[in-house]
Amino acid sequence: MRHAPVLLRESIEGLIIKPDGTYVDGTLGRGGHALEMARRLKTGRIVAIDRDSDAISEAGKLLSGQTAQIDYVRGNFKDIADILDDLGIEAVDGMLFDFGLSSPQVDESERGFSYKNDAPLDMRMDKRQGLTAYDVVNGMSEEDLRRIFYAYGEERFSSLIARAIVKKRSSAPIVSTKELSDIIISALPAAARREARHPAKRCFQALRIEVNAELESIEGMLNAAPDRLKTGGRICAISFHSLEDRLVKNSFSALAEGCVCPKDFPVCVCGKKPSFRIVTKKPITPCGDEVERNPRARSAKLRIAEKL
Repeated sequence: MRHAPVLLRESIEGLIIKPDGTYVDGTLGRGGHALEMARRLKTGRIVAIDRDSDAISEAGKLLSGQTAQIDYVRGNFKDIADILDDLGIEAVDGMLFDFGLSSPQVDESERGFSYKNDAPLDMRMDKRQGLTAYDVVNGMSEEDLRRIFYAYGEERFSSLIARAIVKKRSSAPIVSTKELSDIIISALPAAARREARHPAKRCFQALRIEVNAELESIEGMLNAAPDRLKTGGRICAISFHSLEDRLVKNSFSALAEGCVCPKDFPVCVCGKKPSFRIVTKKPITPCGDEVERNPRARSAKLRIAEKL
């Protein structure tokens, strides 16, 4: 499947791009969002970051005809401060982060992200890192597997699945996505197997989040990015999971919070002032037409905040 950038119009309009501005695409993917940024720039600059070398290569082809300066960085967006320092950039006019997988990552069977294909248990966004899904599935305790499946996949049968995995691997390691998918399915009650959603989807999502430390990366980015925005600069974040969205929502709320004195204080003594304004009081979600064109966009939520 060709990758379709999610909430493209809404996120690019949310950045309010200036022709001479400097912007960060913290999750370059196949370059769809960066292309729309570049089309709005004249003398501007884009810092395009991704952990996946294949994504950078493919995006580079798409963006090759653009006049904007584009700096391609293979790295993790949690290191945004170091990345900008290395490029000699003090502050930028806007940042965009899309926490979803690109369609090619899902569809390329050898990456091991999908339960639909048989492939080695990998799931690494950055092939340079050591930890793989194989290591998690075969090395973590039953309790840790249960916790991962429940917390990151909201899998209500996490205990049954973790138990089945541990039992299976006691005789031989679990090496492929199909083998793991079959184990998950066999562990579920019959009624759960008949649900519309594939029985292994939640666990595969949870493993991907664990392998790539995705929530930790988002937290790191949310802690570092605000300080590197210019006044009036905006940060746009597209999440696909309730835990991701909660991190963004709570971070933006904290930045936009003013006085934290107890309500019964007659005057403010903390002196705390808001540093950001929340632009989206409620998250922006895809319209029906976009979901019809791209079902993978269904759970997307866009939040935007502006530096004061």
